[in-house]
Amino acid sequence: MEAIQSADTAFVIISAALVLLMTPGLAIFYAGMVRSKNVLGTIIQSFILISVITIEWIYLGYTMSFGPDVHGFIGDLSWFALNGVGQGPSSVYAGTIPHMVFMIFQCMFAVITPALITGAFAERMRFGPFILFSLLWAVMVYNPVCHWVWGSGGWLARLGVLDFAGGLVVHLTCGMAALASALVIGARKGYGTDPLIPHNLPLTLMGTGLLWFGWFGFNGGSALAANGLAGSAFVATHLGGMAGLAAWVITEWLYRGKPTTLGAASGAIAGLATITPASGFVGPNAAVIIGGLGGLCCYFAVSAKAKLGYDDSLDVVGIHGVGGLIGTLCIGIFASRLVNPAGANGLLYGGPQLLLNQLIGVFSVGIYAFVVSWVLLRIIDKTLCLRVSEESENLGLDLAEHSETAYSS
Repeated sequence: MEAIQSADTAFVIISAALVLLMTPGLAIFYAGMVRSKNVLGTIIQSFILISVITIEWIYLGYTMSFGPDVHGFIGDLSWFALNGVGQGPSSVYAGTIPHMVFMIFQCMFAVITPALITGAFAERMRFGPFILFSLLWAVMVYNPVCHWVWGSGGWLARLGVLDFAGGLVVHLTCGMAALASALVIGARKGYGTDPLIPHNLPLTLMGTGLLWFGWFGFNGGSALAANGLAGSAFVATHLGGMAGLAAWVITEWLYRGKPTTLGAASGAIAGLATITPASGFVGPNAAVIIGGLGGLCCYFAVSAKAKLGYDDSLDVVGIHGVGGLIGTLCIGIFASRLVNPAGANGLLYGGPQLLLNQLIGVFSVGIYAFVVSWVLLRIIDKTLCLRVSEESENLGLDLAEHSETAYSS
């Protein structure tokens, strides 16, 4: 067991704070894209999860995700209520940071993941059933998948599946849950006929900046040390984000005749989501390619949702789901042990087996996340009713669900 290093500890604590910042940043990002009558109802869905999921994490989530392995599928309850999680190094996870610091860093990932799903059902889900779904989803989807991929002894980790910072654990799980949500809840009133346009794009662009800033902690901090790998992941993160932005804007310009600020914001998030799983395994040139692929593919995925017949309000499926899938598969092509000796070589470096492993990871996580999310949503809808009434939807979530408004005029 290695000794605690103060520089590594400080770095991961700061990274945890950056990842926490991403959830309020996401709230602002989403709030700008909804109509003015749903601004506060959208924001509080992200903010309340900071509390709900943190409570779940310290009592159940952390030990389920990272506790001592049970047959490769889940962690046991040894660390219930953070029992045995202290200021020394972990007995399970060798490293140079305190066990408590690792726990809180991972907590921030658990918080933002269900918050991402809220973009799919924006403007039409009741607040109480939303909290129940998010809590059950964290326990039944996020925690098991987290253990499969990142837990000591998790079956996908043993298989050799790689995910540096959450392509499978965060982006694919939330993307599949978003698809299930859109299908179960149904489209917004007026979808496809009325102009359901964003009310404040400057707010969305501010949220984009906060997310991009926090993403350096999300990916760079996943090195769990202030070292060269953290620097490499930091660089890959920025290159992926900028390439995604450029690819989306250029594609939009060619296909629609004009570039848009919403397109720029969407492209940046697409590039960042796509590079996330690969950020600690690929070099700079591969990061540019992966981010560019993310921007291009996510643009077409978002453009196709109307033809496919589902209302993913804020493009969670097309950006996070598709981005996480592409980035995870790109590891199987571009990963190099020269970047991360603890990883594996992808197809371009003589390692075809890694691509097969990544495919298995994508299919197993994607199917599991979709099926469990769909079942949870159907049960809650039958018992509590997920969707607000037509009258409440016309009035807006701010007044109908929270008795307040974002704008006084």
